[in-house]
Amino acid sequence: MSPSPFPQAPATWPYPRWIAHRGAGTLAPENTLAAFRQGASHGYRMFECDVKLSSDGVPFLLHDDSLTRTVPDAAQALGADAVAGHHPWQALSQLDAGSWHSPAYAGEPLPTLDAIAHFCISNGYGLNIEIKPTTGTARHTGEVVAQHAARLWKGAAVPPLLTSFDIPALEGALAAKPELPRGLLIHDLEDQPWIQWLGHATRLGCQAIVCNHVLWNEETVAAAKAGGFRLLSYTVNDDAEVQRLLDLGTDGVITDRVEVFSPES
Repeated sequence: MSPSPFPQAPATWPYPRWIAHRGAGTLAPENTLAAFRQGASHGYRMFECDVKLSSDGVPFLLHDDSLTRTVPDAAQALGADAVAGHHPWQALSQLDAGSWHSPAYAGEPLPTLDAIAHFCISNGYGLNIEIKPTTGTARHTGEVVAQHAARLWKGAAVPPLLTSFDIPALEGALAAKPELPRGLLIHDLEDQPWIQWLGHATRLGCQAIVCNHVLWNEETVAAAKAGGFRLLSYTVNDDAEVQRLLDLGTDGVITDRVEVFSPES
């Protein structure tokens, strides 16, 4: 294994407890630089975002496979195929990813991972990159996103945390850049029991498990901690639920409500 590109790999968990979801939840168009600036204006020092690939391999921020929800001019600009990953970055970079939210953000572009990395590194912010592959591209997306993340954060004290629901995406990230920290995202236990999810996280060398917050209870917390994992929760917007998770001893809260929850608490 090659030496870590990070000068002083932290021995302890280097990330803050509070993480702004998709930049700043609902205060600005999600997964845009404007959203990150909004989150930062409320004191947040770490952000979560979704990253996928354009058809020519550029990592950029978008949650859905389809552009239709957050890019209202996609059909006019790109034609009938609204799947973002089917189009080159040159075409995607011209789209309006802000006006769906409010007129104040009209013309806000889709950002590249490079642009978000520059913002975070320049300001000393942490980043949770959720690898969000276009259907059928999971492993390749994991490999490419990890390669770009390692390049962008080379020399930075704290690397980004790479997470995904897609096990092949995390396998790709592990194969490409094993030195980057990883986290397994879990939505529910319908397909597999908790013990199997823990097995996947162990095999993938994950440092964290990032759960739908309702899955954390005394039993699951104890099992995850026994496995040596850090425990994060998404997407937590209720005061009582935040307190429950803190009382359980979890390590991180991903929230939309950046204007309500103080990141200093």
